[in-house]
Amino acid sequence: MVIKSQDAVIVEAVRTPIGKGKPGGALSDVHPVDLLAHALRAVVDRSGIDPGLVDDVIGGCVDQVGEQAMNTTRYALLAAGFPESVPATTVDRQCGSSQQAVHFAAQGVMAGAYDVVIACGVESMSRVPMWSNVPPGADPFGPSVAARYPDGLVPQGISAELIAAKWSLSRDAMDRFATDSHRKAAFARDAGLFEGEIAPLGEVAADESVRPGTTPEVLAGLRPAFADPGFAERFPQIDWSVTAGNSSPINDGAAALLITSSETAARLGLRPLARLHSFAVTGSDPLLMLTGVIPATERVLRRGGLSLGDIDLFEVNEAFASVVLAWQAETGVDPAKVNVHGGAIALGHPLGASGARLMTTLVHALRARGGRYGLQTMCEAGGLANATILENLA
Repeated sequence: MVIKSQDAVIVEAVRTPIGKGKPGGALSDVHPVDLLAHALRAVVDRSGIDPGLVDDVIGGCVDQVGEQAMNTTRYALLAAGFPESVPATTVDRQCGSSQQAVHFAAQGVMAGAYDVVIACGVESMSRVPMWSNVPPGADPFGPSVAARYPDGLVPQGISAELIAAKWSLSRDAMDRFATDSHRKAAFARDAGLFEGEIAPLGEVAADESVRPGTTPEVLAGLRPAFADPGFAERFPQIDWSVTAGNSSPINDGAAALLITSSETAARLGLRPLARLHSFAVTGSDPLLMLTGVIPATERVLRRGGLSLGDIDLFEVNEAFASVVLAWQAETGVDPAKVNVHGGAIALGHPLGASGARLMTTLVHALRARGGRYGLQTMCEAGGLANATILENLA
């Protein structure tokens, strides 16, 4: 095999609607393998490509246990009717798993190891609840990590509270941010801006968690979601202002992107939508955990030779309102450029699917708005973050 350097482009990007991750949710009856299979079928059907030409399928999934165990991406492509000769693997970089899948896929194309590859992700949080892969009593960290952090690490909700305290983010500011997320998502839905990216699944054609009637006054009535006397004693600076309303909900969903090179796209008659311009991944303080989006943004811009002023649209995952508001405070980015079609607080956060979902939304938003560059970044458990810059080609 001759290894050569080439570009990587996205030629199709689709996602399922996002369902509420609970019994009775719109997609709760769909097995996660079939949920991801739907996105895989849609991405090849819309492109018109022969699935037998796909060199690999790289999928993200966080809770890889139960119905999401045993390399779920492999069984999803079989469920989608792909030839048995097509391989697959499933990766875990926590909430950024499918954004990392995009990085791996694009890097494989750029290295000449792949001609055609699919990056995707899935999470059915109604069928495989969060932390299902950590049985009661299990220690996922080990004694050496405990020795390095003798005061102990904390759950993500506590990290979100610590971020709010460190950046002096008020409850009202976070509730208003959450309200704006629902407002933007409802507008985009009603204006038909999601139609190009969503592949309806049966009668489910729209995201289930969007609440257009949300107001700061409604959200102000919610109780703090993570208040704990033990943590209150350890962290007296916390005001306990993170609620279910200014955090992302629990959801089910899948997304997929078809990636190739410009040369291969031309040979196959495919039309590139966006070029994968630059990539970065970084580690950060595992106690604050969710602040990696700040150095990841700086790193990907430096790698790409760009500045914040060059970026037309930003997608910053709304795991918690405090994360995005802290990122905005540090970067100074105009809020009008951030999550323009709403974010995870409104649309939902099906963990392993979210990276691919955000990128699918970013591809289509750049196309709709005529922007040149888009930047996506996601916080991830353990003190990690991915960042990607896309260049619009549509």
